[in-house]
Amino acid sequence: MSDKSRPHRNALEIPTFLARWALGAAFIYTGLSKALHPVEFLKLVREYEMTQNHLLLNLIAAWLPWFEVFCGLLLILGIAVRGTALMLTLMLGLFTGLVFHRALAIHSAQDIAFCAIKFDCGCGTGEVFICHKLLENFVLILLSAWLLSGYGRKACVRYSLV
Repeated sequence: MSDKSRPHRNALEIPTFLARWALGAAFIYTGLSKALHPVEFLKLVREYEMTQNHLLLNLIAAWLPWFEVFCGLLLILGIAVRGTALMLTLMLGLFTGLVFHRALAIHSAQDIAFCAIKFDCGCGTGEVFICHKLLENFVLILLSAWLLSGYGRKACVRYSLV
């Protein structure tokens, strides 16, 4: 079936292209903001108390920001879009869970309204209100999932999962 016989698919090319660029730009920006301040990012990663292994924490703080920049560049260039979107969906899901868990701990320890909780989650954007951050991550997850759906192939160099 040709593209002309699929007007619905053609109508979604531009919004998908914009979603790919928005998500890519967001990850390049946040990745660079972390990569350019590795000591501060390492301190924020430690606050999540995921592990006491200093080598693992240092590896996370050193490699994760550059991986985010790499994923953002892949999206903008249109290379391995579905595979990159899958990675970002998984990363965003994990990070959102960690941020939510930390916010719940702060909520129970300080007995303040959940949406009044504000802290630097290590996402590269400074201090944010938790409800705003969770909503932002949900939107980013939706954009990643949209890219996984298979639309937007025209403006890509390579779209497949691998």
